[in-house]
Amino acid sequence: MQKSDKSCMKPWDNGILRTDGRYLRNGETAFFWLGDTAWLLFQRLTEEEAAIYFRNRADKGYSVIQATLFHAVPDVNAYEEHAFEELDIARPLAAYWDRAERIVSLAEKYGLYMGLLPHWGSYSKKYSAEQGRAYARFLAERFRNHPNVIWILGGDTRGNEAAGYWNAMGEVLRENDPQRVICFHPFGRTTSIDYFPDADWLDVHMFQSGHRRYDQTQLKAWDDNDGDSYSFGEDNWKYVDRVYRMTAEALKPVLDAEPSYENIPQGLHSGAEPYWRDHDVRRYAWWSVLEGACGFTYGHNAIMQFWNTRERAGGYNCWETWQEALHHPGSDSVSHMARLMRGLDFTKGKAARGLLVDNGERYDRIACFAGEDYVLAYTYTGRSVTLREKALAGNWSVNWMNPLTGVISYAGELDTDTLARSGLTIPSPAKEYMPNPDWLLILRRET
Repeated sequence: MQKSDKSCMKPWDNGILRTDGRYLRNGETAFFWLGDTAWLLFQRLTEEEAAIYFRNRADKGYSVIQATLFHAVPDVNAYEEHAFEELDIARPLAAYWDRAERIVSLAEKYGLYMGLLPHWGSYSKKYSAEQGRAYARFLAERFRNHPNVIWILGGDTRGNEAAGYWNAMGEVLRENDPQRVICFHPFGRTTSIDYFPDADWLDVHMFQSGHRRYDQTQLKAWDDNDGDSYSFGEDNWKYVDRVYRMTAEALKPVLDAEPSYENIPQGLHSGAEPYWRDHDVRRYAWWSVLEGACGFTYGHNAIMQFWNTRERAGGYNCWETWQEALHHPGSDSVSHMARLMRGLDFTKGKAARGLLVDNGERYDRIACFAGEDYVLAYTYTGRSVTLREKALAGNWSVNWMNPLTGVISYAGELDTDTLARSGLTIPSPAKEYMPNPDWLLILRRET
């Protein structure tokens, strides 16, 4: 288990976080982004509660906490301290920001980066570009001495609706805090590359694959995508592919910064719909990471809003508390994924669809990723994995990882003669009576 006290080596001890093609590094050490969605942390949690939350996530191997410094009106925290005088972002109030800075320092103690949104995206329409510049200068100065800050502009918004505002903030942050990684969190089922394909201030492309099923393309709701030119449904791996195709000459990292949250209604708007569960979370995680994403951000309905009562429902039909949600299986599942990827030389791997006879479509899709000495293939439905003829050479061990538990089971060996056979099929261990149908095939080259 990762230590979570001051004696623990922090990622930034290896160097400043930086981009390196498709991935992130601290100095020369690869950094795998395992994020948690904690939008209302600064507004809802006391410092004591934040310590519990941070330690839980640090112990599980999370590396980034995504939270909004100013989320909504009223702009108060758990101590009834206001963020701004008369809601003017150019006039911050000291007590609120002193406490926010202490919370960032607390995350630093646990080795966690804070992915800080200056404010939720909709407020870009309320303020002028000059106010945004003043706010960005304040933030850069306020958090300059904290090594664990990542800036995330946006917040569930289309960048083209206030492009001048976001560019102004991004440019000021880059000028005044030049060594920080800067991202943009976009509207549902879009990517930041749709709005800022060439912005010098943007380091990592985020996408929000969102909370809808394949058949929920239009719900006559605020989060429809009427004006967008493409729709990938639940195929979040296609956003990764889209970004890499569009940045072929100048690669930037990309990740799913808001997939379907665990225990939220499918489509968001109706509590009568089924809820997304841990196996859905795993699908989004493995599909995107095995397509070459630099990491993944998990989310839970109760945690993103830090709901704290069972007496009434929170947003999006939430009937459980964040303290309960800390222990739900989706958050464990993605930590198993992160631990495996960190144990591999994942920065030298790439999507390897061509190794398989049939990658499949939609839920039957098998994601495949390979490095020099390993192959990973994730099957969401538990269907068998079939390798192409002569796809691999040499000797390989066969292992199956249960993505729910993280346990890896050895299953035997493959050699060159066996691999030369056309259509070599490796059946998964999935059974109807098992709690999860999904499995991860791990092939390792034997020396």
